[in-house]
Amino acid sequence: MKSLNLRVIGYPAFGIVLLLVVWQMYVVMFHVPIAVLPTPLQIAQSFVDDRATLLSQGWVTLLECVYGFALAFIVGVPIAFAIANSPILNRMFYPLLIAMQSVPKVALAPIVLVWLGTGIESKLALVWLVAFFPIVVDTATGLRTTPVNLIELATSLRATRMQIFLKIQMPAALPHVISGAKIAVTLAVIGAVIGEFVGSTEGLGNLLLVANSQLNTPLAFAALISLALLGLLLYLAIAAIEFALRPWLPHTAEMAGAI
Repeated sequence: MKSLNLRVIGYPAFGIVLLLVVWQMYVVMFHVPIAVLPTPLQIAQSFVDDRATLLSQGWVTLLECVYGFALAFIVGVPIAFAIANSPILNRMFYPLLIAMQSVPKVALAPIVLVWLGTGIESKLALVWLVAFFPIVVDTATGLRTTPVNLIELATSLRATRMQIFLKIQMPAALPHVISGAKIAVTLAVIGAVIGEFVGSTEGLGNLLLVANSQLNTPLAFAALISLALLGLLLYLAIAAIEFALRPWLPHTAEMAGAI
């Protein structure tokens, strides 16, 4: 147990501390200007001095990420179900999904801004755009990997399409759904920041732009670290949901008896 804690917690913590020490020494020894690269202590001081601003702007970005991700999940799962169960829909729309994913979201941001304005709607649209694809692809992949013999057994027992989906396909696809959600929720932070860069008066992305324009590099780094922590927090939230659902994930044999 102690060895496991050392690997999971001790080594990463030691690596972070070592990086911070080397960073601090490099800036001090070579007299790097604060506008170019602040020390970790100066960034920590910025966290203390500007904590109210970081918290308020971080809350705005968090809401954009959560709402946009929820929208992508609510829309993406039914679409994945339709694509996975209909070869015609798969051939019609899967190439469009790939094409949409290939377009840089930075290029779409100005158009979305014109359509939806500078309010939260444009940020939600960009978060939805970046989070939608991994949810659809991973969910559809999971639905396609459902054991065929279980679906045939359920059909022979006259199970409805909804019963097959809820009792067989969805439990089998759930690990893939969670995997896609983990990817999507971290990409959601990127989508929110893109929207705040292009047109916004609030959020950590806007705070980062303001700090850079004022050459307040410690605050800019504090905003960057806050974005990283925000992405980590959202990822851990999905991981916690996965852990909570694990006892209810039936095995293949159990699914056959659940019909």
